[in-house]
Amino acid sequence: MDNELFDYSPIVERAPLRWPGGARVAFYVGLNVEHYQVDRPSTSIFPGTAALAPDPLNYGWRDYGPRVGIWRVIEVLDRHGIRASALLNSDVVGRNPQIIAAGLQRNWAWLVHGKNNSIFQADMSVDEERACLADVVATIERATGRRPRGWMGPALTETFQTPRLLAELGLDYVLDWTNDDQPYHLSVPGVLSVPYSVELNDNTLFLGKATSGPEFVRIVRDQLDQLYAESADSGRVMALALHPFVIGQAFRIKYLDQALDYVATHPGVWLTTSDEIAEHYAGASALAESARSEDDRVT
Repeated sequence: MDNELFDYSPIVERAPLRWPGGARVAFYVGLNVEHYQVDRPSTSIFPGTAALAPDPLNYGWRDYGPRVGIWRVIEVLDRHGIRASALLNSDVVGRNPQIIAAGLQRNWAWLVHGKNNSIFQADMSVDEERACLADVVATIERATGRRPRGWMGPALTETFQTPRLLAELGLDYVLDWTNDDQPYHLSVPGVLSVPYSVELNDNTLFLGKATSGPEFVRIVRDQLDQLYAESADSGRVMALALHPFVIGQAFRIKYLDQALDYVATHPGVWLTTSDEIAEHYAGASALAESARSEDDRVT
């Protein structure tokens, strides 16, 4: 079947995108704040035991994130004045309330990341998905005191109905479609796609490609340098995806510090959240559409 969620739009044919304060690159950290079930296989560092239940090796590795790794990451983010865009499993709310409290103190953006990262979003019926989404959104709203605006599916999974169901709940952007360096409108009214990355992602780089710490710093620098060069005429988005059980390891954390120091001190970079990117783009799009309508009326 053909994709009906969005149209093809080459970046070289779009109207210029402007960020606040004359910034050229909007940068945000997508911090995965996740819960994993002990009796289901999931992201693993050693496939040999991944099908076992329980699987102390891989479960323990993942559980290092909320127990230790995230607190190192928070310290580094604080040092560079970066607020996280927290991709939050709703199961974290009841199990790791200290993380929620830390994010509230820092005014993080809170995005819905499903119930947990052991249950994917795909293959649900419409009624099952509607009930699931309503539950996770309400859970996060109660815990954070605000209704979440953004969504990223567990393992970036959706059904064909997910964006429409999210819109019914008042959400207005998704991160799942990692195919652009700028936001764009989906065919579901009022819903945007905001850039995220499966390449500039600690899980992919360190686990999938055996990237070293110094190589990670170089990759982050190279990404920013290229996007900055391309943004002379139109703004770009740079998303850095982090998982506390990966980047939060003791021997890696200094490389996150080095990478973020380069980003945070680079001219023309807006240190922001995915919420603020979506809000600014939606507002700019509405103004542009209003101007076009006025021109059409006059002519």
